[in-house]
Amino acid sequence: MNKRLYLSSPHLGGTELNYINSAFEENWIAPLGPNVNGLEQAICDYSGIGHCAALSSGTSAIHLALIMLGVEQGDEVLASTFTFSATINPIVYQRATPILVGSEEDTWNMSPIHLLEAIKDRIAKGKKPKAIIPVHLYGMPAKMEEIMAIAMEYDIPVIEDAAEGLGASYKGKKLGTFGDIGIYSFNGNKIITTSGGGALVSDSEVYVTKARFLATQARDNAPHYEHTHIGYNYRMSNISAGIGRGQMEVLDEWVEKRRANYTRYKTDLDGLPISFLEEPNENFFSNRWLTTILTSSYEKREEIRIKLEKDNIESRPLWKPMHLQPIFKDYPYYGDRLSERLFEKGLCLPSGSNMTSEEQDRVIEVIKTCF
Repeated sequence: MNKRLYLSSPHLGGTELNYINSAFEENWIAPLGPNVNGLEQAICDYSGIGHCAALSSGTSAIHLALIMLGVEQGDEVLASTFTFSATINPIVYQRATPILVGSEEDTWNMSPIHLLEAIKDRIAKGKKPKAIIPVHLYGMPAKMEEIMAIAMEYDIPVIEDAAEGLGASYKGKKLGTFGDIGIYSFNGNKIITTSGGGALVSDSEVYVTKARFLATQARDNAPHYEHTHIGYNYRMSNISAGIGRGQMEVLDEWVEKRRANYTRYKTDLDGLPISFLEEPNENFFSNRWLTTILTSSYEKREEIRIKLEKDNIESRPLWKPMHLQPIFKDYPYYGDRLSERLFEKGLCLPSGSNMTSEEQDRVIEVIKTCF
């Protein structure tokens, strides 16, 4: 049996242990500490954002962002349907209603046309949405200029889900910095990792300060434990942040490697009846977190996926849209069947920055046997 080839495995850069060892030497084996402070500063320096709170996950970052924006029971929040459930779950944590918005062809992300349709219809129904959550799918920037223009016109704040988008940019501006609040994920399969973790970023110091407060069990300033708010155990540990500090040092290099994976796949599979998600124009710079292909049919997608699995190669269908998920199927949806077709015909290929040329050869050869 060939060695297992994963979709996107962690890739360490070499300096992570230095930061972890420092934490051990200084006995900072706790939430918070110098590595957390250092990681937050590194994220701000890299992205150009004003403030950052390092948290336990991207999901916790979205949850806190919703709280910052005052989302409560009975409110409505617009969100991309073509995403992972972690985008939508925090809306339900707040007992609010997800309003799911379909994709557009160029980036597969939230369609500004469907977004505008959804806003107008919800307002006509007597309910102005409290927030918009666009997602940068697979590291491809959404059409943020159009989305932000609509958000500003209707005065609706934006939570930018850049869980998959760290290292990517739109018109030279880093993803995660367009909305009122941005979020990143450092899960083990992301472009860089802290083992598990995430971050909330904003140019608003008020938002980030309050997020840090709530993420540390909302302990008030008193000599005893005093609480006037419901809090959460959402802060990142100093050990995990040490991994993140080392990872930030190689982020741009890892982006280059993933983009090289995409170029190699596209070149070597040229001529086959499959297509790739391309950057629409020079304004879009994808980190190519995952390289994805579109096949001619569900049957062909499954043939490729199963043959890859038989060679011990992990691949994965594109996200199943949230409006098709059993738990979310009864929520309002605005869009066409594009995201459904992408799910039926699309496949994510192994795309790790630590992939060798020989490992990529294996993937390419198996795919070729399907044609």
